[in-house]
Amino acid sequence: MKLKHYSDIPLEAVTMEGARGASIRWLISEKDGAPNFATRMFEVAAGGFTPYHTHSWEHENYILSGEGVLVTEEGDKPFKEGDVIYVPPFYKHSYRNTGSGVLKFLCIIPHPEAVDVPKKKVNPFAKGVANNC
Repeated sequence: MKLKHYSDIPLEAVTMEGARGASIRWLISEKDGAPNFATRMFEVAAGGFTPYHTHSWEHENYILSGEGVLVTEEGDKPFKEGDVIYVPPFYKHSYRNTGSGVLKFLCIIPHPEAVDVPKKKVNPFAKGVANNC
């Protein structure tokens, strides 16, 4: 169990080659005992961007504030506060801040080798079919 305000979690520079003005907070991760997923918050300064890269896992994003473009091989895809983004595995991408303020977004990823936790029942919300709560 973990309960913290996001601002109490260290903001670290993204040091991967090809990044500029990008920082990350590891809100929830394996070190917190989360067996399957990590939730991160990115902060990208005006004019900043994350590396243009690809990998074998998906990203699930929620844009908290700001605006930008998802840079892809098919062109730039604009987004703004309140938008959601799904980036599939092996999809080349970068997040670029096109606004004048800080771009903040949540990014949920699976752990590279998620722990096999026994499932007690199927999550009725996983496929978006249960919407009556």
